[in-house]
Amino acid sequence: MVLILMGVSGSGKTTVGSKLAEALGWRYFEADDFHPPENVAKMSQGIPLSDADRAPWLAAMHKQIRDLNAAGEPGVMTCSALKQAYREALAGAEPDVHFVYLRGDLETIQGRLNARRDHFMPPGLLASQFRTLEEPAEALVIDIRQAPEAIVREIREGLGL
Repeated sequence: MVLILMGVSGSGKTTVGSKLAEALGWRYFEADDFHPPENVAKMSQGIPLSDADRAPWLAAMHKQIRDLNAAGEPGVMTCSALKQAYREALAGAEPDVHFVYLRGDLETIQGRLNARRDHFMPPGLLASQFRTLEEPAEALVIDIRQAPEAIVREIREGLGL
């Protein structure tokens, strides 16, 4: 099983994903680690990524998911996965891939981003992420206005883990 924690920047994907992976004893994969340097440079300058920019990023993550499934190894991955097409590119035809949508409102997340330091994603790109976001029809939806430990517990209960 591969779990993909999705949502806009600042929704808690990294914090919750790492805690969830630790609680389950599964490997953890951070989407930011799959970006080519050109994408990081663009985002650092406040330039939103195009679908063409995202294609190699999504392909690299899909390969990781495919490799995990081939090895029979579970994993937790984070990825904004803002559009349905991105989620389809990530999961492809791979079995047992589940999305967990960390849902939050603009005000809550903007406050988080304003307090965050040392991250290449500037707070100014948040509005563009909300404009791009296509909320998933098929995902476990979690309200982010609770402690990370409570979110981990809710994910585990929601997915029977």
